[in-house]
Amino acid sequence: MTLDFFMPMNPPTITHQEKAVHVVRGKPVFYEPAELKAARSKLLAHLGQYRPERPLEGAVELEVVWLFPANGRHGDVTPKVTRPDTDNLQKLLKDCMTELRFWRDDAQVYTETVMKVWANEPGIAIRVTQAETE
Repeated sequence: MTLDFFMPMNPPTITHQEKAVHVVRGKPVFYEPAELKAARSKLLAHLGQYRPERPLEGAVELEVVWLFPANGRHGDVTPKVTRPDTDNLQKLLKDCMTELRFWRDDAQVYTETVMKVWANEPGIAIRVTQAETE
């Protein structure tokens, strides 16, 4: 089974790494700032349209292309070598996909390919493939 879709949007630039902390009775308490909550909500709303009827089983391949708005300063589909880092982008995306039950656990993702580029049509292109079992 393969899910292949494109979510037109300006991808969020805040990442899971940007959780905040405050101290309560001498102990650190982590929380999501409003901007991170908004990014999570945005991803959940867009991803929800493509959620499979049942979570994928077994090994899963994940391919993601993050397309950030070129704004005339960059050519279409040219590498984006500025922040945010791909691993931080992927963490929030995979957490949202797990929450929506694309799979049972993101540990099932045994291989992933990720790119981030400047593009005239911003969005996130995703392909999720359930690996063939023997």
